[in-house]
Amino acid sequence: MAAKMRLIACLAVAALAFGVPASGQGQIGTIERGQYTCELPGDASGAVGIHQPQEDFRIASASRYRADNGDGTYLRRGDVVTMTSGPRNGAQYAVISANFLRKLEGGAPGRLRCIRGQR
Repeated sequence: MAAKMRLIACLAVAALAFGVPASGQGQIGTIERGQYTCELPGDASGAVGIHQPQEDFRIASASRYRADNGDGTYLRRGDVVTMTSGPRNGAQYAVISANFLRKLEGGAPGRLRCIRGQR
């Protein structure tokens, strides 16, 4: 009976240690409120960034965003923001810094960058 209890205790500890994958799931949080202006990189002969107004959005509260074509919600887990409803539903962004997001394409940071507080 004691051996069975030890086995159950070991399995419980193992379940706690390995039950939730560490990668891909981070601490739930929020991003800074305000207007995020999105742009693609420019080139040496012209503008530093090429504004993409259809990608702009505003963080209105701890879990809500607004875009020209509607409102929605978002979830931040670790350094990834996922739009969970509304016109951007499914879009993901890597948090580069407090005021800088980069849109994820196929799970990797893409070219589109969104910067808070410009324009």
